Amino acid sequence: MNIFEALRQSHDIQRNLAHQLTQTSGDSPERRAIFEQLKNELFAHAVAEDRYFYIPLMMTDAGLNITRHALAEHHQMDELLEQLTETEMSNTGWLAIAKQLSDKVHHHLKEEEHGFFQQAGKILSEQQKQSLAKQYLAEYEKYQQMSKNSLV
Repeated sequence: MNIFEALRQSHDIQRNLAHQLTQTSGDSPERRAIFEQLKNELFAHAVAEDRYFYIPLMMTDAGLNITRHALAEHHQMDELLEQLTETEMSNTGWLAIAKQLSDKVHHHLKEEEHGFFQQAGKILSEQQKQSLAKQYLAEYEKYQQMSKNSLV
């Protein structure tokens, strides 16, 4: 498995959860469960992706711009997650923020898969792609087991 295949596995989970979240209503157990799953998935993915995809790319001149852009989008998603966490789920504005998050997630993943991955494919060697996948998956699995709140 290479780094792109490893990242796509989580991307599929993110797309599915983001879509499911926008289909929920009110302060329901379903909304709470999907939101927690999405929050944990985005967190584990972003930490591992930043460390084992974007930081190695950032070390090259060719990867600097895509890395800065992607990290900015990760920050925007974090801000939306924080807004959702601080807003009552029964509040009518909650779903509007969730839809913004879903749109941002879908936009970001499409941009990565249809732009960034191609650029990174030219920068990283085959050995790096394999090695980064192993490191990414180990880090991703480690952070999936953690609550984001435990790192605050």
